[in-house]
Amino acid sequence: MKGKIFTAAAALLLGGTSAAVAKAPPASLWFNGTIITMDGPAPRTVDAVVSRDGRIVFAGPERKARSIAGKDAVRHDLRRATMLPGFIDAHSHFAIALQSAGGIDLSDPTLPPVTDTASLIATVRAEADRRQIPAGEWVVVWQYNEEALAERRHVTRAELDSAFPDRKVILLHVSLHGLVANSAALAAVGVDESTPVPAGGIMPKGPDGKLSGLVFESALFLIMPKLPQPTEAQKLAALDAAQTRYAREGFTHAQEGGTQLTDLKFLMSAPARDRLRIDLAALPFHSTLDWVLAQPDLKFGQYQGRFKLQGVKFVLDGSPQARTAYFTRDYARGSPGEGKHPWHGEPVMSEASFQEMAGKVHARGWQIFAHANGDAAIDMALRGFDALGIKAADNRRPVVIHSQFQRRDHLPDYARIGVGPAYFSNHTHYFADTHRTNFPAEVVDFISPLKAAAQAGLHPSNHSDFPVTRLDPFTQLWSSMARTSTTGVISGADQRLSAYAGLQALTTGPAWQVFEENRKGRIKRGLLADFVVLDRNPLTVPVEEVRAIRVLETVKEGQTIWKRGE
Repeated sequence: MKGKIFTAAAALLLGGTSAAVAKAPPASLWFNGTIITMDGPAPRTVDAVVSRDGRIVFAGPERKARSIAGKDAVRHDLRRATMLPGFIDAHSHFAIALQSAGGIDLSDPTLPPVTDTASLIATVRAEADRRQIPAGEWVVVWQYNEEALAERRHVTRAELDSAFPDRKVILLHVSLHGLVANSAALAAVGVDESTPVPAGGIMPKGPDGKLSGLVFESALFLIMPKLPQPTEAQKLAALDAAQTRYAREGFTHAQEGGTQLTDLKFLMSAPARDRLRIDLAALPFHSTLDWVLAQPDLKFGQYQGRFKLQGVKFVLDGSPQARTAYFTRDYARGSPGEGKHPWHGEPVMSEASFQEMAGKVHARGWQIFAHANGDAAIDMALRGFDALGIKAADNRRPVVIHSQFQRRDHLPDYARIGVGPAYFSNHTHYFADTHRTNFPAEVVDFISPLKAAAQAGLHPSNHSDFPVTRLDPFTQLWSSMARTSTTGVISGADQRLSAYAGLQALTTGPAWQVFEENRKGRIKRGLLADFVVLDRNPLTVPVEEVRAIRVLETVKEGQTIWKRGE
């Protein structure tokens, strides 16, 4: 009897094992291309890669790869294309896609070009009419940039009132740090000349004593929460569209780099998490901190599906192109709107508030992200980290987002504290000409000093700050290599990167900054099978052709999530 029981149990066990093996997915084999591993300080390639269950199990000679993959492997012939680890977005605003659904995007190539105030107003009015936005409703415009207008000044409230007497209009600045509103919009949110300007906010008045319509920095919170919100269904559709946009550019990891409470709750919801096809890391704004601290079950640095809370974002200053960043020197053109002198910007939050709130985050063991563009704001961030006693040996990895107008003397402090600088080399292309109207050449030449940071032993990353600049890793790569403005002026030739160093700032650097260097950013055994396939090799194409490189396929954990032509 015992023998029969044993025989039956063994048969059941063996049968279960066979069934499990039969159900196991086959391996995937990637071959016949240039496979750049990004593993190490110098370029290294392998002949083939094998992945199984979303992880890389082998990277090396093709013959051995075929043996490991087995005869049932899914074969991916690269056809001489180039494969890299999937790009990691070091900083952008993923949730803007949720908020901007239905808005008018001035960067839309199907719209007429905007070159001056008249064409701006004409384009917005024509688009609002085409969409049949009725009287009394909101017209929300994205990517407004006064520096792109022939007049080089902000549109006035009076001009908007004249053009849109019966609609509520706001023009959201390209920096995402401000807007221009007409009278109907200001009235709708209850803002007038008697409204107190919040600390760290800017709402200038004209010679007539009336608000000019400019609303910048913390004053934005008087308006933004009161704008119409998309429905849950619209947000889910926008979430799908945003992921596709990132995947189309080769990103397998995106950052939501400043999350408001409404968007935070949405992204944490099961319907949103279940739809994620790329990894998404969120940084709740410091304005959400009381709510975040009151949630006992929140875990930072841990994925729930493909979503995680990475750290808390503190905004210390504004935008240099909007003249709201905080400097130790004055802007030559004075304050925004009024042109007030002297003006070197001001912090968005007080140093005492930053240190108090950052202390609560640090005490929980959560990562601190500080937005700091101007050198005075960077000083403020460093004093805050020192007040908390953070040292590189602690491995807390605070990140200073942008670190844009960093001084050379900041670099040793970054190394001492263990700061990860999240740079923004696109400024050398899109905004350097504007910066030169405010600051000396030697200051502008050191913006986003990626080479100096690497030489100081730091782990820099490079980002797009989308939608401040377009989501395009090849423009990011090119700008870090060329550092050339739209008018052909080079900002800091000594900070130009090699193609490999530029790719590190899109892969290994951002992986380190979010504690995922042993999970992604390289093609190496044990790491995620996150890949991007390109039509050309960034290491061999001429610098001037880097922006023309195109993504052919994006792979997340072994599965294709975007492919050109499909």
